[in-house]
Amino acid sequence: MAKGDDIQDRLIDFSVKIIKLCGQFEREPSGTHLSGQLLRSGTSPASNYGEARGAESRKDFVHKLGVVQKELNESIIWLEITKRSELLPSEIVSPVLDECNQLAKIIGSSLKTVKGRR
Repeated sequence: MAKGDDIQDRLIDFSVKIIKLCGQFEREPSGTHLSGQLLRSGTSPASNYGEARGAESRKDFVHKLGVVQKELNESIIWLEITKRSELLPSEIVSPVLDECNQLAKIIGSSLKTVKGRR
């Protein structure tokens, strides 16, 4: 499996974890809001990464990979808010937050590498 395939697979698995996590929120204003925000930011990195892999140029690749990074960073914030607000148990949120942090570091490292190449 190519490195890009491995990352794509992890991003898809992350999206599935987000979908399952969001299904556990209570249907009250705060739960609905957090679930909606997290569902949007947490499921988009996989598809955006797929778009980056099919980029038409280096500049396009950097831009699309940057979108993946931004969405992962946003997801980290929403997961942290979820954890601190105790709307879901920490033991459910923490592993997803850990994976999100790891993915953000991988994508950040990839961005540094590709930006460093001329």
